[in-house]
Parts: sequence; structure tokens; C-alpha cells
Amino acid sequence: MAPYMRREAVQSSRIENTQAGLEDLFAYENDESDQRTADVREVANYVKSMERGLELLNSLPICSRLIREIHTILLDGVRGGGICPGEYRTTQNWIGRPGCTLRDATFIPVPPEDLAETLSQLERYINDTNALEPPLVRCAYLHYQFEAIHPFADGNGRVGRLLITLFLCAHGHLSQPLLYLSEFFEQHRDEYYRLLLGVSQKGLWREWLEFFLRGVTFQAQDACTRSRTLTELNSAYREKLGTKRVPEAAAKLIDQIFANPLIAPTKLAKEWNMSFPTIMKGVERLVELKIVHEITGKQRNRIYKATEVAEILERPATN
Repeated sequence: MAPYMRREAVQSSRIENTQAGLEDLFAYENDESDQRTADVREVANYVKSMERGLELLNSLPICSRLIREIHTILLDGVRGGGICPGEYRTTQNWIGRPGCTLRDATFIPVPPEDLAETLSQLERYINDTNALEPPLVRCAYLHYQFEAIHPFADGNGRVGRLLITLFLCAHGHLSQPLLYLSEFFEQHRDEYYRLLLGVSQKGLWREWLEFFLRGVTFQAQDACTRSRTLTELNSAYREKLGTKRVPEAAAKLIDQIFANPLIAPTKLAKEWNMSFPTIMKGVERLVELKIVHEITGKQRNRIYKATEVAEILERPATN
């Protein structure tokens, strides 16, 4: 699950013009004091928001409390964080070209005085166990509706895309959070925005639904193919490692590189409560087997990379 969440975080943030890649995120998660860019912190917040949302589903339905909490985490310490994170807007917002006014906006969301009622209706629809529409159609409806309401001053698009996966998990349509649509939306960004607007302006529901379902098909096929490739590579690495005189940390490191293909031994020693020499024995075995290689050229605070894993994770989805 970990690499899929991170791919989604990168792609969903990229739709909002955030410039950070998977390797930037992996490096930041190994060392949060690494002040690469604010963009990387935005992407890292997206991962934390998804993890918190999934955790809250164990005790809550998808509701205002859950939505506001993931929004708070999303904007913590980053762009938009000074505009009341976790609180619904109290002023009118609009969507349009940079610098445009309300008069020439492309789209004007729900006025603030109507937010409470429209969000309440959306919450009832999300949690309606007797709804007649198929689950994926409901999911397309709720994503459009959240975007149309635009309840926050910033971060609406990312929260709206988070809700797709949270909805499917909450209602038991996904056993694990492995289906994400942001990559498809990013690859077809102009069409994504045009079709959302088409529903608002012309009621073009069929076109939006067909696009959304095409995205589900595309991303589900990619998730199956990519996860199969990763699973096979994991098995191949374990076979390489063998069973005789395996360093204590080596097998654990095999799983670790599939969550984050960058290994920071100093950080892992603290997280796993293992001595640094114990971790390094495992790393050295993976280096011998050409599973990882050192990428900093430093003598201290070295970082090792599992290039094959990284390439599979970073490869764009294709038809």
C-alpha cells in the first residue's frame, strides 16, 4: 500500500501544479529536516492525510469531522496553511484564470451561507446504504459534487480526490487502498476540468461518468500490472538472499525498499531499535547482491537506492 499512496500523493498534488517527484518524497521521508522545497512537504502531507483518513474510517463514517481533519493535515505548514485549515470558508470563492474577478470567473461555487446544507446533503448521500446507483457511479457523483461545493478556501481538489479512495474503502468496495485516479486525471487534466465544468454548465453527466469510469478501468489495470511486477521482484530478491547466514536486518530491508526504495541506515537503526552495525550488515548484503547501491558518495549519513523498485514505481501508467 505504501508506494501506491505515495504515487497518488505526487500525482494529485501535480494537478495543483506542485512540482515534486516520487524520489523527492522518498528522500524527504528519510530526512524531514531536508528542506528541499515546500512542494515536497505538500506531497508528504497528502500521504499523512490519506493515512489519517483511513484510520478514522475505523471509527467514523465519511463525515464533516473526517473531511475537516484530513484538510487540516493536508495544509499543515504549507501553501494555504494560513487560510483556516480544517475550517469551511466564510467568504465566496471562485475558479478562473489567475487574477480574474468574481465577475469574469469560470465557475462560482456554492455561496458560504449555503455550505452547511449542501455539505449535509452530500454527507447523507455518501453514507446512504440504500442508494440505487452502482458504487462507482456514486463515487463519480460525490467527487463532482464536492468539487462543485468547493467548501474550503484552498485544497479542495486534493481533498475531493482523497474522498474517492476513502469512499470505496468505507463501503467495502476496496479491501485495500490500491486504486487511485489522480494519475489518470493528471494525464487528461484539461479534459478533467472541462468535464467537471460541463456538468455544472450544461448537465453533461454522461460525459463525466464515462470519463470517470474510463479512469477507473485504466488505473485498476495499471494497479494490477504494477503490483504483480513488484510482488514478483520481491520474491526474486528473497530468492537471491537465500536462507543461509542471512544478516538479521537483510530480510526486513527487502520489505522496506518496496515501501521506500531509498534506505537511510542511520534513520532505520532508530526506527527499528537495532544497532547501526546490524543494519549495515543487512545493507552490505543487499549491495553484494546488487539490489541496492550507494548514491551520495559520502562517508557518513549515506543513502542507498533500490533502482529496480524505484523505476517500477516511477514508471507512468500506460494503456
